[in-house]
Amino acid sequence: MTAYEQRVLRTGAFLEDRFGMFIHWGLYAIPARGEWVRNAERISNEDYQPYFDEFDPVYYDPKQWAALAKQAGMKYAVMTAKHHDGFCLFDSQFTDYKANNTPAGRDLIREYVDAFRAEGLKVGFYYSLLDWHHPDYPKYADSIHPMRENKAYRDEQINFSNYVEYLHNQVRELLTNYGKIDVMWFDFSYGDMTGEKWEAAKLIEMVRALQPGILIDNRLGGDGKAAEPPVHAGDFESPEQTIPAAGVTDTLGRPVPWEACMTLNDHWGYHANDKNYKSAQNVVHMLVECVSKGGNLLLNVGPNAKGEFPRESIAVLEQVGRWMHDNGDSIYSCGIAEVPKPEWGRCTQKGKLLYAHVFERGVSSLRLEGLGGKIKKARLLMDGSELQLKQPWNAQGNIADAFVRFGTADLPEPLGTVVELELV
Repeated sequence: MTAYEQRVLRTGAFLEDRFGMFIHWGLYAIPARGEWVRNAERISNEDYQPYFDEFDPVYYDPKQWAALAKQAGMKYAVMTAKHHDGFCLFDSQFTDYKANNTPAGRDLIREYVDAFRAEGLKVGFYYSLLDWHHPDYPKYADSIHPMRENKAYRDEQINFSNYVEYLHNQVRELLTNYGKIDVMWFDFSYGDMTGEKWEAAKLIEMVRALQPGILIDNRLGGDGKAAEPPVHAGDFESPEQTIPAAGVTDTLGRPVPWEACMTLNDHWGYHANDKNYKSAQNVVHMLVECVSKGGNLLLNVGPNAKGEFPRESIAVLEQVGRWMHDNGDSIYSCGIAEVPKPEWGRCTQKGKLLYAHVFERGVSSLRLEGLGGKIKKARLLMDGSELQLKQPWNAQGNIADAFVRFGTADLPEPLGTVVELELV
């Protein structure tokens, strides 16, 4: 079996789930200026230490997080086990820089895994390849380390192989101590810090041996769009804060699995002053766009220092959940439709069921281009009610297209009305 065929086989169920939750959480929730605060403000380990000393998320209850993710219609989750600042939410034997040694006093990843698994959700780990706390990670000459261009580190001698060994050891812990893990989400390669700089082939071999069914993202490096992708290219592409114009394909034109990761506001980690939250309609439209192009959506939430989801995030996810309750059949196990993108929205498809996602009402009947005589039934997905297939008086003689009448001046579902079309 070729590398491409193996990737297709591994990602089958993943591409049926379509919708997941990303969770960025760590010490940076205390300064509350985003997850890159150390980089942006060039904060040293010493000046960052007070956040470690006071980290005590008294309201952390991952059971609530998991229940909300399930209610929102999500099928899997990925949580930051370690972000760029090097702080570990899990109980690692290879560092003291972990939640167990803060006032929190326990393994917070363990609780996350147990809670999400109990809700029937698949579980994934985010692990940063970077580490701004580790003594053997490059500093002065690195392009993004908080201590870049700091003369105090110009002549510092490090042993990067020590850090790579540390990285591998921690990944081994994560994939050994928490049962079956569904996704390993590495972040990220840059400049010459890519591929075998991380001993990527060896790392991938270990990950596959420990968790044979696991999915791995593409951020170890390597061309995932090659006809025969290298082993460290991973199983899926991970466009960030963008949705590909027409999905993702390899050099031979074959579809490549992908997942767009998107924030709810403008930051991954909690930012107290960032109130630029996407609406539930925005989220629904993003999700539909991803699925219509053959991809998944991984939507981020950044909990605060007390361990709570922002109220704005909760409100949006609850609204999305109501839409998914009514319209999830047009998302799960669906993909690219056999019809072109219509002017009024987008289409997804599952076998003989074509789902018309109507975002704009228009002034007359809904025109289904090229589907004249090809539709057996039309239903409003949210409640199963019949919709009439009838040509309007001003389209008589147009046998190439089909027309659906809503019978109302406004769309029945403002977030996105879905018409289920059973094709002949």
